[in-house]
Amino acid sequence: MYNTTKTSLWYGELRTARGNAIVIHDKAFPEAQEGRIYLYNAVKDSIIEYAENIVAGNLHDLDKETVKAAEDTYGAAWNSARSEFMEKHQGWVEANATKHKPLISKAKAKVSDEVDSEPGTDGDDREFANGWSGGVEE
Repeated sequence: MYNTTKTSLWYGELRTARGNAIVIHDKAFPEAQEGRIYLYNAVKDSIIEYAENIVAGNLHDLDKETVKAAEDTYGAAWNSARSEFMEKHQGWVEANATKHKPLISKAKAKVSDEVDSEPGTDGDDREFANGWSGGVEE
């Protein structure tokens, strides 16, 4: 099973009924939808979103020699696919890496001790444009 706690890149093998493929998981990838992961598939030469619960049991660690061979064989293709993928998802990466600031700031209401009515009135004597004065009409 893949474990990315030790390194930022994990090289492994995805074993399926259709065949085996070298895969790479990068911690720098944007987060996939819940329950899914992005893996570079060397056979398909692309980064694919997989259902984690389906592929998790089929992912196997590579030994050090095989990792070195995979780096040598797929390194250039991996870097190219990674660059293209990250460019397409740059907004996601930036959104996840930065703290969000609201675009519109709410103005704070000023508290005033002044009353908006004339002295000696209770403030209910308002007249509106349509002639209604705020009182109850019968």
